[in-house]
Amino acid sequence: MDDDDLVHRKNDHLNIVLGMEQADTNVSTGLSRYRFRHCALPEMCLDAVDLGTTWFDKPLRAPLLISSMTGGATRAAAINHHLAEAAETLGIALGVGSQRVALQSGADHGLTRDLRRFAPSVPLLGNIGAAQLLEPQGIDWAMRAVDTIGADALIVHLNPLQEAVQAGGDSDWSGVLQAIERLVVALDVPVVAKEVGAGISAPVAQSLVAAGVASIDVAGAGGTSWARVEGERARSESARRVAMAFADWGIPTAEALVSVRRALPDTPLIASGGIRSGVEVAKAIRLGADLVAQAAAVLQSATQSTDAVIEHFQVIIEQLRIACFCTGSANLAELRRAPLSPLDELPS
Repeated sequence: MDDDDLVHRKNDHLNIVLGMEQADTNVSTGLSRYRFRHCALPEMCLDAVDLGTTWFDKPLRAPLLISSMTGGATRAAAINHHLAEAAETLGIALGVGSQRVALQSGADHGLTRDLRRFAPSVPLLGNIGAAQLLEPQGIDWAMRAVDTIGADALIVHLNPLQEAVQAGGDSDWSGVLQAIERLVVALDVPVVAKEVGAGISAPVAQSLVAAGVASIDVAGAGGTSWARVEGERARSESARRVAMAFADWGIPTAEALVSVRRALPDTPLIASGGIRSGVEVAKAIRLGADLVAQAAAVLQSATQSTDAVIEHFQVIIEQLRIACFCTGSANLAELRRAPLSPLDELPS
């Protein structure tokens, strides 16, 4: 695929995701199945609730990650600028979209050291596709992805379903795990493995950690379906039908999170995939997440301004703070012990 095709594809992705309704999915994240037990006597001040944590040895004021979304589209420079400034203002982490176009074409689309200038103190995560690691220059691309933006870690995104239904997609995934293992040895920063919305199972997560991956983003089903996105941009009706059959494919976010946490009790986990409110952030943390990420939910704000992104996440943060307050949790450690039950186990 040439550079123009890559840029065109990324612009298609932005247009389609921006046009989708967030709730327009047949798959639930599974988080609505759970409910916290309300605490009518929290015995604390709401303003005193501490949402602080650390990620890759950097302090965060809230356990949030602005997740990968923009890739190499021509609008990405402004979007990345807004996201980086907002992340710094709020004290939350930022993961950029795929750097493939920037690495292959030389058109940086805002993925430069300027991001570090806009966000000097928060964790900044680069991004490369797992399939690209199989290319002869794959490890070099990955190292450049880190160096180009001064990243604290590198996300390797796993998207076999998207590639399988995408015209010209990378459909040979033989040897990807070994390539990730080589990458871990070559890089000076931690590697994070994430899906793109179909979820990571416990066995796959265990194999990734055994290969040296430092953190897992379960990126479950319930948010953006990239099979559906590719179906929307398919070049023929038959290709569209193939892709759309997988629009509801994947492991729901809550299920992936619970199973991976059970299998890997000490591995830092990120929860993403259709998480839309601070209450759902609280549920994800209680179910085992260390950080919670959003991408599509903030994309519209990111196209507008830094202030719009800040306002979006201020709402999420305030909702999370109130969820802590109303469970009697003064901080995230206490939230992780707050009573949370599946609805079918609640007393009638």
